[in-house]
Amino acid sequence: MRKKIGIFGGTFDPIHMGHLRMALELKQQLGLDEMRLLPNHQPPHRDAPQVNSAQRVEMLQLALQECPELEMDDRELRRDKPSYTYDTLQELRAELGEDVSLVLCMGEDAYIGLPSWYRWNQLIQLAHIVVVGRPGWKIPDHGDAWDFLQKYVKGPQSLDESPAGSIVLQSPRLLPVSATEIRKQIQLGESAQFLMPDAVWNYIKLHRLYR
Repeated sequence: MRKKIGIFGGTFDPIHMGHLRMALELKQQLGLDEMRLLPNHQPPHRDAPQVNSAQRVEMLQLALQECPELEMDDRELRRDKPSYTYDTLQELRAELGEDVSLVLCMGEDAYIGLPSWYRWNQLIQLAHIVVVGRPGWKIPDHGDAWDFLQKYVKGPQSLDESPAGSIVLQSPRLLPVSATEIRKQIQLGESAQFLMPDAVWNYIKLHRLYR
């Protein structure tokens, strides 16, 4: 059986139950051997995170303490340049070899913006892309993202058949939790308890983050 490694990137600003549950369900649904969460250092396609990379890593480490099913990969934080997914996939492919199935996981909202990414149409040569449906989002039935989907869409079995080259649509359970809403709540002086692991919430309170 081909080894399958999931990659789920984001700013994780902060990490919350929605991120964690989606990553865990994708690992289980797709039969992945590993699911790696990759925090971005300098995301090229969105505003800079509100807290620094070291603090986001500490929160992610706290969140993963009791979940051996998920792990962190901090390679993008070790680069002093924007976190381009193409560069990350190239690194992983060089390390893991040509036979491992790399599975890049992203939300439907991220996929819609994929044509603005660096060397976006070459990502499929390095990995599979799993697109997670999100309420309120729908891939337009025209344009580059749609054409790309139509060219490469396949079923989940394709992850076992080849190391890269397919787009798989997946619908795990999505918890209605948003990092943006969490930050707003904290700024308003409201509690964000139970939207994230207790250890992360205690860290945010201790360091007075997002205020």
